[in-house]
Amino acid sequence: MDVLRPTLVRIGGRVYRKNIIHEQVQQQEEEENFYTGPSDCADEPCDAFVVEETDKGFQCRVEVPSPLYKYIIGKKGETKKRIETETRTSISIPKPGLEGEIVITGQQRGGVISARTRIDVLLDSFRKKQPFTHFLSFALNQPVVQEKFLQFKEEVLEKCSQDHGVSSSLFQNPAKLHLTLGTLVLLNEQEIQRACDLLQQCKEDFVDQITGGKPLSVEVAGVEYMNDDPAMMDVLYAKVHMKDGSDKLQVIADQLVEKFVASGLMLREWDRVKLHATVMNTLFRKDPSGAEERSSTVSGKSSFKERESFNGRNILKLFENFSFGEVQLDAVLLSQRYSSDASGYYGTAGRLLLH
Repeated sequence: MDVLRPTLVRIGGRVYRKNIIHEQVQQQEEEENFYTGPSDCADEPCDAFVVEETDKGFQCRVEVPSPLYKYIIGKKGETKKRIETETRTSISIPKPGLEGEIVITGQQRGGVISARTRIDVLLDSFRKKQPFTHFLSFALNQPVVQEKFLQFKEEVLEKCSQDHGVSSSLFQNPAKLHLTLGTLVLLNEQEIQRACDLLQQCKEDFVDQITGGKPLSVEVAGVEYMNDDPAMMDVLYAKVHMKDGSDKLQVIADQLVEKFVASGLMLREWDRVKLHATVMNTLFRKDPSGAEERSSTVSGKSSFKERESFNGRNILKLFENFSFGEVQLDAVLLSQRYSSDASGYYGTAGRLLLH
């Protein structure tokens, strides 16, 4: 016998109450991974949608990036037809490539809400599978750091090149040295603008109070790794900490991520932001341009199977306290993946000035 258990779930910054039916059901997906969706799941938003009453009934508008239209339509239109049939609504979707609103109409308010909820669940599911497009970062490509990084690279190759897997192709592009705070999937100009607006809101809400309107003085020094075996490394990081010993940088990073996760623009990856700067990464073997290195956790895909790890034991011993220099962090950047500006750093879609 099926048992109903109410739970609360957060989807895209909105909270829902869901009655989930407990039964052994294997989700079937088409070759294109189009969502078929459980037809026996009743969803109710805990905070009401904006549903307008019209001459013919009710309607609700949904802002959806055009790259996600296909997931609502489904193979041969089957997903859209199923939602329309089961909720007794009509769903109008803009033409492919045209940004606009999806409009749900129906004679019953409950039907419109149900269709909207299903679309939100559907979009959230597929947004998680998209590779990230942007990330929040602090640039660490100041001349002094680049110079010290190149010295580090030269010394590692001189002293450790005989260690398994160590080669010049592992090293970060010095112009792209950075701290990553979190990754985002921003699929149109409206979402990019939302992220920029949220950055400015964060500045007003807590950043200025923490920094006192001054840049953060940090030191980049020492190296560490995150996997279990130093003889089988995939990534080596430089550590970053405040010169005054305070936790200002950590607090700003954590609170920024908290705000972006709550807004639905970012997925939570860690309980706390790990303050580190990648200096060596086995992914760079195949991408010497130094494109943003992090394997996309939101896409559900991993590149680790394709990696050739390296033995980093000697590097850890010889460069445990290596100093990459001291810098002033003056801005949080909304950086665009796979892009470069005039300085060689990632293209910037927005910024939060600390001073």
